[in-house]
Amino acid sequence: MFAYYLDLALRSLKRNKALTALMILTIGFGVAASMTTWSVFRAVSGDPIPWKSSKLFVPQIDNWGPTAHGPKDTSNEPPDAMDYTDAIALMRAHRAKYQSAMYQIATAVVPQRVGERPIMTTGEAVYSEFFPMLDVPFLYGNGWSDADDAHRAHVVVISSHLNDQVFGGGDSVGKTLNVDGHGYRVIGVLDHWHPQPMFYDVVNTGGFNTSGGDIFMPFTTAIATDMANNGNTNCNATPTEKGFVGLQKSECVWIAFMVQLDDAAAVQRYKQFLDNYAAQQQQAGRFNWPPNVRLRGLMAWLDFEQVVPPDTRISLYVALGLLLVCLVNTAGLLLAKFLRRSSEIGVRRALGASRREIYTQFLIEAGMVGLAGGLLGLVLTGVGIASVGWVLPHDIAALAHLDVSLLITTLVVAIVATMLAGLYPTLRAAAVQPAWQLKSN
Repeated sequence: MFAYYLDLALRSLKRNKALTALMILTIGFGVAASMTTWSVFRAVSGDPIPWKSSKLFVPQIDNWGPTAHGPKDTSNEPPDAMDYTDAIALMRAHRAKYQSAMYQIATAVVPQRVGERPIMTTGEAVYSEFFPMLDVPFLYGNGWSDADDAHRAHVVVISSHLNDQVFGGGDSVGKTLNVDGHGYRVIGVLDHWHPQPMFYDVVNTGGFNTSGGDIFMPFTTAIATDMANNGNTNCNATPTEKGFVGLQKSECVWIAFMVQLDDAAAVQRYKQFLDNYAAQQQQAGRFNWPPNVRLRGLMAWLDFEQVVPPDTRISLYVALGLLLVCLVNTAGLLLAKFLRRSSEIGVRRALGASRREIYTQFLIEAGMVGLAGGLLGLVLTGVGIASVGWVLPHDIAALAHLDVSLLITTLVVAIVATMLAGLYPTLRAAAVQPAWQLKSN
């Protein structure tokens, strides 16, 4: 019977080609709009490290006080980054399983081949625990040790992209990399690791950065060599001393910080430690306000920092609204099409067809419209993803891609949505009274 209903649906769709094409176009455009925006929203709002995000936390300490918030700001939120004093104090206390202070750097890397121009790169100054804390994958070598942090070793970890540019690929561990005129020993090469969003340093990257993370070096080494911060620097007062050294002595915030806490008890202990630390700073006279600290989980932190752009959410809502309008229009077209076949339905009912069989016949026909609309939607979704850079920032638009899961989702959404749109027209068609149709015809 299913094959028979398919044959009936094909005959019906061919009978009025213009109406069929209109329904397919309506479904295709509606599905394509929603799937294009969904692909972008999925990319920017997903969990960047789902197997470990529940164990990663971002601490905040209010080193500015309530007067820095202004009269209109009643949130009483601490700054979203740390100053040098607090970051170093937390690193020395080492109350988490893993922890790392970090700040963004920009360097000039000189290739080994004579005559080639220096390569401008960006990366992070971090501690050795950064790599095991974030499960960073390595193609060659590994990260540096705690001893390298303590001795301010001139070592670096580089991305596979930078490794290809400078060393032509292959195992470059042990080779010397010329960074800003100084030699650094390559200790590890990353294995295509470039998470989006760059959750480990949202403060300085804004979340999305397609060109960052090519070089990592010890935080202590970067400080010792006066490698200036290339990220955001926010101050509530002008530093008393100028330059990078003055920045380290000031209350300006410019350092990101992340810790790994494996269970609820560890989270509670670390939160208590932050409260105690802030209270000690108050007693020492550095703060003259009550302790004001926060300890947010990674996903809560990304939400607090509004990593997902509002434009992306609005675009998704608009696209879903457009899909709904398309479905309503399709339902209207199906209703008109089905009711025009009342005489056919009356004859089938008079010959013994049940309402259930009428339901099946017309839902299959609606499903075929949805399948055709879904196939058209696949093509239009590909065009939409290729063109999304016209309306969204490049770093975000680059994350949208057409994969197998999106292809399947597009087809399923088109078919299911069209069959749902066809429910009411099908119910109306099945309610036709055979006697009235036979009498009138």
